[in-house]
Amino acid sequence: MESLVLTVLLPIFIASLVVFFIHPQLVKIAQLKMIVDNPNARKLNKEPVPVLGGVGVFFGLMFGIGVAGYYTKGMNIQFELIVAMMVMLYTGVGDDILDLSPSVRFALQIFTVCMMMFLCGIYIDNFHGLWGVYKLPLIAAIVLTLVSSVGIINSINLIDGVDGLCSGYGMFASLLYGICFIRMGDLSYAVLAFSLFGSLMPFFLHNVFGRKYKMFLGDGGSLVLGFICSLYVMRVIQSGSDYITGSTISFTLAVLAVPVFDTLRVMTARMAKGRSPFSPDKTHLHHMFIRLGCSHVMTTVNILVLNGLVVVMWHMCNVFNLNAEWQLFVTALSAFAFTWVLYYGMDYVERRHPHTYERMQKWVDCHSVRRSGVLLKIQNMLDSI
Repeated sequence: MESLVLTVLLPIFIASLVVFFIHPQLVKIAQLKMIVDNPNARKLNKEPVPVLGGVGVFFGLMFGIGVAGYYTKGMNIQFELIVAMMVMLYTGVGDDILDLSPSVRFALQIFTVCMMMFLCGIYIDNFHGLWGVYKLPLIAAIVLTLVSSVGIINSINLIDGVDGLCSGYGMFASLLYGICFIRMGDLSYAVLAFSLFGSLMPFFLHNVFGRKYKMFLGDGGSLVLGFICSLYVMRVIQSGSDYITGSTISFTLAVLAVPVFDTLRVMTARMAKGRSPFSPDKTHLHHMFIRLGCSHVMTTVNILVLNGLVVVMWHMCNVFNLNAEWQLFVTALSAFAFTWVLYYGMDYVERRHPHTYERMQKWVDCHSVRRSGVLLKIQNMLDSI
C-alpha cells in the first residue's frame, strides 16, 4: 500500500498541483510576449491562443519525479533522459516561437533518440520470440529503435490538432503504461508515467473546458510527450516482462495504435500525391470528426475510444490465448480499420453520397453535448482561478 501511494498517488498529486498553480501565470506571460498560435487556413482555432502549455506540463513533470522519486527506493531515471526531454522541450518551444525548419527538428529528434540509446542503453534489442526472433544484432536494434522512436515522436506531435486530444492521449498512454510498470515492478518508470499523467490533468481541463486560461501544448509539449511515449515503448519491449500477459510488442502497438496508423496513412497519402510527408493539410482523423460536426471534446473522446477498442482487441487475444504473431496481426488489423478504413469510408460517403453525409451531420448536431450545466460550471470554476 505504501508503494502504491508513493509511486501513483504522490506523483499525480504533486505534478497536478504544480501545474494547477503555474498554468495561469504562463498564460499571462505568453499573452504579454505574444507567444501565441495565430489562426490560419489549416488551423482550427479562430483566435490567437498561448502555446506555452508544454512548459507548464514539463515543470509539473519534473516536480512530480523529484518529490515522488525522493521517497521511492531505487529510483533510477537516468539524468541523460531528463536532458533529452529538455532538448525536445526547447526544440518545440523554439519552433513555436521561431518556426524552425523540418530538417532542424528532425535532426534534434534523432539526437535525443541517440542519447536514449547510446547514453542510457534503452533500445529494442529483442523480439521475444515474435516470428521466431529473439536477440537482435546491434545494428538492427539501433536502426529499428531510431526509426520507431522518431516515428512515435512525430505521430504524437501531429495529433495535436484539436483541444484535449494530445494531452488526453498522453493521459491515456501514461495510465496504461503506468499500470504496466507497476505490474513489472519498475517503480522508477511508474513514477515517470504517473507524474506525466498528473501534470497533464490541469492542462487538459483548461484546454478543453476553460476560456480565460485556455492554452495549447505547443510543439514543446507534444514533442516531449512523444519522446516519453517512445521511452515507454522501448522500456517495455526491452524488459520482455511476463507481467504484461501477452506480446510486449503487440501491447505497445495497441496503446499507440491510432496516432501511429493515422500518421502512416496521412504521410503515405501525401507522398502518393508527390508532396512532402511533413507538408501540412487537414486530412488527419480528427479533421474527419470535425468536418462531421463533432466538437473538439467529442472528437477527442471518439479517438480515445477508438484507441481503447484496439487495446481491448489486444486483450481479447490474450483471453483466447493467441500466440504473439496473431496478437500482432489482430492489433494491427484493428488499428488499420479504425484509421484507414474509417477515414476513407467517411471520405467516400462525403464525396459520393452527400445527402447521406448531410443526414449524418444533422444527427451529430442533434446529439452533441452543449456547453451548459455541469460543463459550464467547470468552465466558470477554471476561469475564476
